[in-house]
Amino acid sequence: MLIKIVSHLRDNRGDIPAWVLITVMTAGLVTALWTVADDQLTELFTRAVSSITNR
Repeated sequence: MLIKIVSHLRDNRGDIPAWVLITVMTAGLVTALWTVADDQLTELFTRAVSSITNR
């Protein structure tokens, strides 16, 4: 029984390189969007906060 469990765990380690690639690509997309839209996002956030505090 223990040998079956150990064998099963060895066979199902997961696809680590794919998860690393997904994580790196997501971080790259977030960085690219942030670089392009930084001023707009800052302005949007400032307007949203000031519309809440000015009421």
